[in-house]
Amino acid sequence: MKIHSIVARDLPDLWFQAVHDILEEGRRFTIDRGSYAGQTRLEYDYFTGHIRHPGTVPLLPDIPPACGIPNPVENDYVFGGGGYNRSYVEYLMTPHKAPGESYTYGERLTRVPLEGEIGPWWQEQSREILDLRKIDGKVLFESDGQLCLNQIEWIIETYRQYGFRNNQMVLQVARPSDLLLLDPPCLRSIDTRIQEDRLHFCVYFRSWDLWGGLPANLAGIQTLKEYMAEAIGVADGEMIVESKGLHLYGYAEDLAKLRCLKM
Repeated sequence: MKIHSIVARDLPDLWFQAVHDILEEGRRFTIDRGSYAGQTRLEYDYFTGHIRHPGTVPLLPDIPPACGIPNPVENDYVFGGGGYNRSYVEYLMTPHKAPGESYTYGERLTRVPLEGEIGPWWQEQSREILDLRKIDGKVLFESDGQLCLNQIEWIIETYRQYGFRNNQMVLQVARPSDLLLLDPPCLRSIDTRIQEDRLHFCVYFRSWDLWGGLPANLAGIQTLKEYMAEAIGVADGEMIVESKGLHLYGYAEDLAKLRCLKM
């Protein structure tokens, strides 16, 4: 496998470099299962990106008018506006799940039922196993008669109370039962690190649409990082992203060539 690595100034720079390089470095194959089954796409064997200043605005790509193509992501789609019932930021940071949705990232991050052995351990107040805290209605709360955890607020509170040298603070999206889903979550985890009083994110996607998905996802995740950094009381930091499935669908290849002046 070939690991393709990019160091970028900001989010639009990462997107442009990844789009530019995949036209030469990506492997073409036919999709066997999942979204767009039967179609072809270009895909990196493994991709890593290091964004040094992910908070630099604009967060979304800026397409030069001379290219004659639309922006891959509308600002209103990510941050809210006319024509969208729910912004991507809301999808990422709130627990609302619409009918027909098997999951949302926000539900996974902000409303986690304490199931399995955790429930009985909590009832038994097993301090040798669990980090027991008060049910405060924000970090720990009851929903439909079940005790739930808000991962975002738990990590904020933990850093504030116990300090920054902590390698346990991972925002988990993935669950083993996701193997049963026809379309499991692409985002699997957001690991966090505070170093030199700055909050950094390490993000992993199992599969990742480069043209429209990456810019929308990272703009939303950067917004989450800024929220958490401010709540913790540290500065906004860098971002490292990884995927074993960053890809460009066939329909977007011509658009990518126009953007990169490779027609």
